[in-house]
Amino acid sequence: MDQGLFRLHDKGISSFLKGIVLTLFISLIASIVANVPIVSMVGHLVLSILIGIGWKTTIGVPEQFMTGVSFASKNLLRIGIIFLGMKLNLIDVFQAGIDVFLLAIINVAVTLIIVYFLAKYLKVEKNLALLTACGTAICGAAAVVAISSQIRARENDTVLAAAVVCLLGTIFTLIYTVFYSTFSLTPLEFGIFSGATLHEIAHVIAASAPAGSDAVDMAVVVKLTRVALLVPVALIIGFMVNKNKKNEEKSPLPIPWFLIGFLFMCLINTMGLVSRNVSTAFVEVAYLLMGMAMAGMGITINLKSIKQRGKSPIIASVVGSIILSVIGFLVIKML
Repeated sequence: MDQGLFRLHDKGISSFLKGIVLTLFISLIASIVANVPIVSMVGHLVLSILIGIGWKTTIGVPEQFMTGVSFASKNLLRIGIIFLGMKLNLIDVFQAGIDVFLLAIINVAVTLIIVYFLAKYLKVEKNLALLTACGTAICGAAAVVAISSQIRARENDTVLAAAVVCLLGTIFTLIYTVFYSTFSLTPLEFGIFSGATLHEIAHVIAASAPAGSDAVDMAVVVKLTRVALLVPVALIIGFMVNKNKKNEEKSPLPIPWFLIGFLFMCLINTMGLVSRNVSTAFVEVAYLLMGMAMAGMGITINLKSIKQRGKSPIIASVVGSIILSVIGFLVIKML
């Protein structure tokens, strides 16, 4: 009897690990494909979602693997966000100047408000509207997951919002790249523009690349300035959502340990406590883990739900992305 229980237990662990290994495999494939010039602008994370969806649709995933897949989608992205802190050097943010910081704050605040209320107007549920707004305004999928833990969003809402934001970020990256020469911006201005308005770091790098290495460096610094706003925005939204609940629905806010970890990693990198090689390795692992999480989301996503509920969030995010781009362009021209 005991031996039988052990065999069942071992089988459960084996299936759990196989689910995680599957997401790792998909993430690795996505990272390789992301290096192909034609599709590099799509980015590792978006490709992980798409391959995950394709894998589930064509090959299928055994039900017993889903515990491992679910673990990857819920937990590995948070670990990835912690490690991603190694990419942010706060000194670079300060050196970028007050104008860049104000541009980031203005863009994030205006986009958050417009996307949220437009989504609500289009009858999008509150949590999904918040997730879509934050993902569009701050830093894509990482922002979606950070906010979801603070407002206790359903997993399907988190996956849908992340997919919408990643998809639109890719489309706008393509637009920026194709029409770069028509923007009448200097390379550094185009770098600021890309960093201030696009969703994921991969999008920012791909879009600013046609303007040269200086533009890419500036774009990443500006983008990371927006990423630095993730922690205060997540805490503020969590507090406001909980405050507006009825007394019987209120509960203590979850401690965002992964955001604290993100800040801790930022400080380690800023203080120069580790070498460039070490910080680079952490960032590479961060994207691998985040890719695994995106693969898990792609596998678990309900395509029927996206068809039924995805139209309104997409419209809100499209409008928000356009406004984000227009504001960024106008502010840069006025600086």
